[in-house]
Amino acid sequence: MEILLLVLVLLVLIGASNVVQRLVPFLPVPIIQIALGIGAAYLPSLHHAPLNPELFFVLFIAPLLFNDGQITPREDLWRLRTPILLMALGLVFATVLLAGPFIHWMIPAIPLSAAFALAAILSPTDAVAVGSISSRAKLPGGIQRLLEGEALMNDASGLVAFNFAIAATVTGYFSLTTAVGSFIVIALGGLVLGAVLGFAAVWLRVWLRRWGMEDVTVHVLILILTPFLVFLAAEHLHVSGILAVVAAGIMHAVERDRVGPANIRLNVVANSTWSVILYCLNGLVFMLLGLEIPGVISTIWEDPSYNNGQVIGYILTITVLLLLLRFVWVWVSERRWKTSLLTALSGVRGAVTLAGAFSIPLLLGDGSPFPERNLILFICAGVILLTLVVASVALPLLTREPGAGASGNAEAAAAEAERRARISVLEAGLHTVREEMREDNEAAALELKSDYAKRLQQLRRGLLIESEFRVAIVPLRLEALEVERKLAQEWLAEGRISPGLEAGIQTSLNQIELALTNRTKLIFSLVYGFFLRLFKLPGRFRKTRRKAHPIMMAYVEFKQASIAAAKKRLREVETEYSHDLVMALLSHYEELELRLRNAGLSKDVTVSVTDRRELEQKAVQAERNEIQRLFEAGEIDRKLAGKLRVAVNFREASHFELEQMGTHVSH
Repeated sequence: MEILLLVLVLLVLIGASNVVQRLVPFLPVPIIQIALGIGAAYLPSLHHAPLNPELFFVLFIAPLLFNDGQITPREDLWRLRTPILLMALGLVFATVLLAGPFIHWMIPAIPLSAAFALAAILSPTDAVAVGSISSRAKLPGGIQRLLEGEALMNDASGLVAFNFAIAATVTGYFSLTTAVGSFIVIALGGLVLGAVLGFAAVWLRVWLRRWGMEDVTVHVLILILTPFLVFLAAEHLHVSGILAVVAAGIMHAVERDRVGPANIRLNVVANSTWSVILYCLNGLVFMLLGLEIPGVISTIWEDPSYNNGQVIGYILTITVLLLLLRFVWVWVSERRWKTSLLTALSGVRGAVTLAGAFSIPLLLGDGSPFPERNLILFICAGVILLTLVVASVALPLLTREPGAGASGNAEAAAAEAERRARISVLEAGLHTVREEMREDNEAAALELKSDYAKRLQQLRRGLLIESEFRVAIVPLRLEALEVERKLAQEWLAEGRISPGLEAGIQTSLNQIELALTNRTKLIFSLVYGFFLRLFKLPGRFRKTRRKAHPIMMAYVEFKQASIAAAKKRLREVETEYSHDLVMALLSHYEELELRLRNAGLSKDVTVSVTDRRELEQKAVQAERNEIQRLFEAGEIDRKLAGKLRVAVNFREASHFELEQMGTHVSH
């Protein structure tokens, strides 16, 4: 029960971290989550579970790296294979060989073999932290792919070097020939095993599909279990579990690309499921890191045998050394100082480093305590925090776009980037409509496809930036809603509509306004309304149904009048707003009029409206998923993502208004 409470608290804090980040957008989410984790460590009633390194790698690192293997472009990995291998292997071993003796010289209490171990566990960059930081910094594409490829592989090389150094410290024996041979076997064995098991999982899913098993849930379950089973199998056979899950992820990406549109629905469900899993796992990684830091720091901070200022100096010096080694390593091949600097500062250390450090044994082979284990943990925690802070501050500054003096080209490039993002989002919605089209909803799907095609044509011709358009139209839309709201109050005072109908109209208008301004409140409002309808007494329901016809007529009459009043108001304020905005909103109200006239003509029309509404909801969700994907991939920044979401919210509000109108008319 205590572990369950801990997990629930951490999940709540993960959600809170994103809210906090909205308030302080200059702070990246990982730093906020670490801070919240540190705060949670001081909650007296919260159970503190010690970090289990083996469990941590299985539960967190395996699925995260498996996903990275799926989403990282294989063409870029192959094109950058030489620099990636030089960073993931050459730089790791160079760091071990150069930083290890330096650490031993600076801190003689740490034996040379233990210093090698510390350098090894500090050498890998953290894939999760790198992704979180680089998404804010807008790194050049080549550097971004290089960092992703490096993070996929350097965990394995760093951990292997770390394990050999720890073994040498514990046993007092080390053989370079044995270490090199073992590393080759462990690395290649992990890649081969991961590819084989990944292919087996793909083959199983293909076989089930050919056998007629098209249940999306089963296929997604296999996909979720794959990284855990692959990692455990690799570790059981004493090869690299990290490289195994990366190889398995690449195999699944190959299968996904090969199958293509024939299995779109599975890809949509799998992507949605993985997005939730990865969101939680990413947050938990940094939360757990924050939970462990207070205990690690307090052990050294409260020990009178250590000089706190000197220990902080160790952290600063080692961090500078690690960044300098990365800078020199890249500069030797690139000969470009900015590229080298960006790559060096992007070398963020994360939870992999701390989890590896926690695996250091308490005792040596002769039963004596492991030398300076607490100090090593303290240094690892300090380097992690320092590299995160440095990258969070420096990278956005170094990658900032040119100022207003050269704003002409910058603004054009930004507009073009936004246009491409809008096209990608609309194509995601169109893709979903095509996938969901069936014989019984074909008419609604064709109508919706035509709408998408029209908007895509406008965007491809560069005629408008829809997100800017939707952001600007929201105030005008709210002003029209206010006219409808006042008209409902006037009709109630005149006795033309009943209090119950007036309350229903006001609720609908409020929900439309919430959809435009605050989608979270809209969700709560809808859920609340659902439960109110769910628990209505049967007698009251029957009574309402008997009065449905006069209520429907009154609602239709009011809605026609409110549309006319809103259109009149729009024409009155046309000089205060853009002509295009006013015309667009007038077209929206004209569409409402058309729907209102056609809603009661036949059952077939009502079914068509229902089908369109369902398709619209699915398409809007697909657009929202695409925005999140673009943001997580670093293709758009947070500001642009917010603008695109406003555009989606506007269409969702329009769809919701049509749904509310259809509900009143049908009853």
